[in-house]
Amino acid sequence: MQQAGVQVILALKGYALWKSFPLVRKYLNGATASSLNELKLCNEYLGKKAHTYAPAYSKEEFEEIAENSSHISFNSLTQLKQFESQCVKHNVSIGLRVNPGFSEVTTDLYNPCSPNSRLGIPAEQLANGLPHNVKGLHFHALCENNSYTLEKVLASFEEKFGHLLHSIEWVNMGGGHLITEKNYDVEHLIRILKRFKEKYNVQIILEPGGAIGWQTGVLKSTILDIVEYGATPTVILDVSFAAHMPDTLEMPYRPFVTGASREPVDGWHAYRLGGQSCLAGDFLEAYYFPEKLNIGDSIIFEDMMHYTMVKTTMFNGVKHPSIYIIQSNGAVECVRDFGYGDYKGRLS
Repeated sequence: MQQAGVQVILALKGYALWKSFPLVRKYLNGATASSLNELKLCNEYLGKKAHTYAPAYSKEEFEEIAENSSHISFNSLTQLKQFESQCVKHNVSIGLRVNPGFSEVTTDLYNPCSPNSRLGIPAEQLANGLPHNVKGLHFHALCENNSYTLEKVLASFEEKFGHLLHSIEWVNMGGGHLITEKNYDVEHLIRILKRFKEKYNVQIILEPGGAIGWQTGVLKSTILDIVEYGATPTVILDVSFAAHMPDTLEMPYRPFVTGASREPVDGWHAYRLGGQSCLAGDFLEAYYFPEKLNIGDSIIFEDMMHYTMVKTTMFNGVKHPSIYIIQSNGAVECVRDFGYGDYKGRLS
């Protein structure tokens, strides 16, 4: 951020553990919000007005959104026209989200740049220039990608929207920048950001979410039962993939499990990992363990903060895991414990 002269803000959709925000705000420039609730969290715990983007805004909420946002990006020219005057009234910097036309995201559920995507204005709608009050462009095309993928996205973005870039003040390059991954080429990122900034004389904003909580936070579960109803035994855990780790089913991806292998190992024991909910698909295919597992053993899922805690549900009323923070001095603090009241309070 310092070397490239850009802003890095936290995408709350990926990481919103507000108890950690006193640490986050020492380093980052605020947050991006995708709803009124996320905006309120940013204002309250990061102490700054949010950069706000949503696929669409409701007229009932927009006045409060405009009053408490520094930047607002619109997903369509229709929405811009509807809410432009309120943005001007509150001195909000207005942006448009555009579709850069390129993405290396291979899972359709997570690809915002498909040809028929509902996210981002196509280039042909802006062929004749930008509306008068628009100050920035916003794109999002990455999902846990590196700077070399960003470089390809920028090439497509410049090809489609380069005629607009000398007439704006800022470009928001979205999230999905996995800057904290150990093999990420940070120096390359700095070079391409500086080159783009100098070429177009714009402020650059990055809004990673997962990178802020990367490789931290574990989910500790306990084996409640072991059933042998097929070729591979299944351990039934006191957590749920559907409720507590939905990305493992949606993405899908296979999280690391402490002491286990995701691939077969000679002499190791195969177990499917089953969740506690009644959803038939609430399980992961076999992991491999050096010793046989027993009821009462712990199964620890690693790297469980980003896009996990923010997506949990209380499906089936399955007990929610408590949240603990381990301080740098070794002290362990339970910052949230969930109970019946939390489940009951979601409905009426």
